[in-house]
Amino acid sequence: MKEAKHYQKLANNLAACGLCNHFCRIENGRRGLCGVRLNCDGVLYTLVYDKVVAANIDPIEKKPLYHFLPGSKTFSIATVGCNFHCDNCQNADISQLPKDSNWSTKDLPGSALTPAEIVESALMSGCQSIAYTYTEPTIFFELALDCMKLARSKGLKNVWVSNGYTSTPALIQARDYLDAVNVDLKFFNRQSYLKIAGAKLEPILENLKWYKTNGVWLEVTTLIIPSLNDNPQELNNIAEFISGELGQNVPWHISVFHPAFKLLDHPATSRDIINLAWDIGQQAGLNYIYVGNIEDQNRSNTYCPGCKSLIVQRTGYLVKRFDEDGQCPKCHAKIDLIL
Repeated sequence: MKEAKHYQKLANNLAACGLCNHFCRIENGRRGLCGVRLNCDGVLYTLVYDKVVAANIDPIEKKPLYHFLPGSKTFSIATVGCNFHCDNCQNADISQLPKDSNWSTKDLPGSALTPAEIVESALMSGCQSIAYTYTEPTIFFELALDCMKLARSKGLKNVWVSNGYTSTPALIQARDYLDAVNVDLKFFNRQSYLKIAGAKLEPILENLKWYKTNGVWLEVTTLIIPSLNDNPQELNNIAEFISGELGQNVPWHISVFHPAFKLLDHPATSRDIINLAWDIGQQAGLNYIYVGNIEDQNRSNTYCPGCKSLIVQRTGYLVKRFDEDGQCPKCHAKIDLIL
């Protein structure tokens, strides 16, 4: 086991974890809410530093990131564990696994991959970036940070796909090595966040603003779940927050919910709801709105906000660019793309 970052030793062998906004106070012999940080006699350890449960080559668009290195590949890694317990989690088999009492601290699954091996795999596979994804990069922060430092020295970019609950000190430590992030803004309702994910809304909103202020490329995803976050007022609140607080050029990905985990009996998102969210995003002044988890050719493409010329065409994960080094070929307006 490797000693964790961002914690304090307290009296009576307590450990105060400061990695995410749960700020767990962990008793001796117990784990935090994420299930992968263990207090041993007042010293906090990460259980997943050398246990990579997933390592794949993905299109960057799968994260989804549409304006960051479009058309490139990213080497995607994850460990088990998560600091949320979302009822709709698509990856619950790995994100929630450490919370099952049948798993001991010593037999969590994963392959022993070092940061050097991960970076070398990314380079050998022709990827332009490493994505810390599938579960929540915050909970394997120690592994991610070491990988990010080495990746940066080798010319690779670093990408997080996150629930947005990282603590400010951890974000500050990662800032110099983090290039892009896609944050799930699941709800705009504190009660819904507490009930469905076990977290608070406010730290996520603050972190979204932090990413924007600190120059990390930001895209936002909202999975639209019928009866949980599909009412027009909540969708409008999300769109207005992105437009007003983050900027009209921050991409908003509106994704279709398919039944999963504890919501297997819940209906899938209808196209009418997606159309409603799209219209609300446009009314809020957002320039880049994308539809995910459903075939929708036109609303997967990037268009110039000014003259509406096609800039990036996406057919599934096949990407064709028509820009001229980030400029519209027709009106020459600058398009917000990281190339």
